[in-house]
Amino acid sequence: MKTKRLFLFAAYHPKNIVDDALVYYVKSLSEFGDVVLCMDSDCPTSEMNKLKKYTLHTIATRHGEYDFGSYKRAYLWAYENLKLSSYDFVYLVNDSVYGPMYPLGRYFDAMENMGHDAFGLVTKKRTSHPHIQSWFIGTKSDIFLSDWFDNFIRKIKKLPDKGQITSQYENGFSELVVEHGFTWDCLYYVFNRGVYNKIKKLYKSGMPFMKKVAFTRNHGGLGRQVLYVLNHIDKKLSDAILSSAIQQYGEKQVKWVLTKNPIKIAYRNIKHFFCKVFIEGI
Repeated sequence: MKTKRLFLFAAYHPKNIVDDALVYYVKSLSEFGDVVLCMDSDCPTSEMNKLKKYTLHTIATRHGEYDFGSYKRAYLWAYENLKLSSYDFVYLVNDSVYGPMYPLGRYFDAMENMGHDAFGLVTKKRTSHPHIQSWFIGTKSDIFLSDWFDNFIRKIKKLPDKGQITSQYENGFSELVVEHGFTWDCLYYVFNRGVYNKIKKLYKSGMPFMKKVAFTRNHGGLGRQVLYVLNHIDKKLSDAILSSAIQQYGEKQVKWVLTKNPIKIAYRNIKHFFCKVFIEGI
């Protein structure tokens, strides 16, 4: 019997467009289940139509509640229009990453057979608030059909800053899972900001996604790692990532980050190290 999955997908683009990377991601997910997508952007119908054949429903409205606000809107539509009890798993997924860089089937099999009620791709090691990183969360029916989950989703609202969103919603969800007697786990454990900074290492270990902000972090010091990944993945995805990054960050920024000049790379990494140590005090 075929596994039924529902993906509640949260997306955003500052220029109100649906880029090639988003289409690639949504198309890949649609091969494994139904997709309901909400963009926190005022995208015109012409843009949203790029996703039409890969989704059950799309919503495009600037609400300012970040990814969890989009999860809420996608969930409410699904609650009203679908029979949620017919699904085996419901996922909360967002487009803060590029990918998938590997076929997703084996990851679904691995997560769904971990023996936990909630699961995801990445969590941090040694943190005072362990949680499933909110860009890829999976749940079994004992969670997504529960009253407390419904209440959690419906009460999502606009908060003043991302720190509060992380505390109340990202950390909060994993805490609620435990409070209600359920368990969770993830396929990948990273230290500190490893999911952002260890791009090459994670890719070689099988991580199917790369964080988009790799094009802006560490004073441009991640370019060599990004280039390694781009040179080893499917060309269609590589082209989609470059097109998306140029649209979002600008061609000049992308070319600057992806330099192959070893002196520039070394300088950026040294600059980042000194900023972390002497300015941020880390």
